[in-house]
Amino acid sequence: MGAAVSLVAVVVLALVAYLATAVGDLGFLFGVIIPGVAFAGFTIGLVYRVVKWARAPVPFRIPTTAGQQKSLPWMRHEELDNPSGWLGVLGRMALEVLAFRSLFRNTKVEVQPEREKVHYIGTKYLWAAAMAFHWAMLVVVLRHFRFFVEPVPVWVEWLQVADGFFQVGVPVVYATTVLFLAGLAYLLARRFFDPKVRYISLASDYFSLFLLLGVGLSGVLMRHFEKVDIVQVKTAIAGWCSFEPVVPAGVGSWYFVHVFLVSSLLVYFPFSKLLHMPGVFLSPTRNLANTNRVRRHVNPWNHPVPVHTYEEWEEDFHDKLVASGYSLDRE
Repeated sequence: MGAAVSLVAVVVLALVAYLATAVGDLGFLFGVIIPGVAFAGFTIGLVYRVVKWARAPVPFRIPTTAGQQKSLPWMRHEELDNPSGWLGVLGRMALEVLAFRSLFRNTKVEVQPEREKVHYIGTKYLWAAAMAFHWAMLVVVLRHFRFFVEPVPVWVEWLQVADGFFQVGVPVVYATTVLFLAGLAYLLARRFFDPKVRYISLASDYFSLFLLLGVGLSGVLMRHFEKVDIVQVKTAIAGWCSFEPVVPAGVGSWYFVHVFLVSSLLVYFPFSKLLHMPGVFLSPTRNLANTNRVRRHVNPWNHPVPVHTYEEWEEDFHDKLVASGYSLDRE
């Protein structure tokens, strides 16, 4: 039910933008005003959430550990799995952000009916799909940087050449486009066909995937089928950056659909699970060294509370304890 509702919501968003620009004359609304409001909302929401996380008190060291903590000299220490200093934390964070190390090592547990035995199965397909999707999305975002500046930076041109290395079709089909859609398709299919994942999936989980898929498919349609005038698109985006808005002429409705879906994603991003991108850097389970054996950590926010000592408890129940045959300390 949640998947159907999410799919309908994304389709409705796309239809609203398509009909409003194809039938009505609302290009300025969907090409200028909505993207500007969406970017402002994205910026404000992102700053608010990051500041809120940064201000959250973390009185104790609570890193997630998966190896031996540093202790005695003759015991082997796992610096990446149980860092004892900032160098270990940097290495752990780098591998987590760039290579999804914890996901690579993830396993799922199943019971084999024929053998009645617990079996541990690797989830390397999930890791590969997540890597393909996230890295492809990063490259796609960097490639779009050519629309925002003039002249186009050299590194963007190099990135485009490397991404279109296979020279498939005209215009060239970028490898990251295929990886982006393939990774999304796997993550979506996993929520449909894995019973355990489907059970814990919410409508918001499906909505994020369908919205990202809509952004990708509308971009593909705009580039390879409708073939939007890139000069007009760049003129419009330059107008955003210079605060001199211009509605692109002759770009077709799929351009406005793509921009509207991206705007919806920007507004939704700070208030969804997609915000794990900056959140991983602020997670105390990842960004802290495990120094609990090195020094004592005292909670600075401890509030004095009334306590009931054992001596007071013994005095309160003295007669009942004696009648029960208990030996009392003060006697």
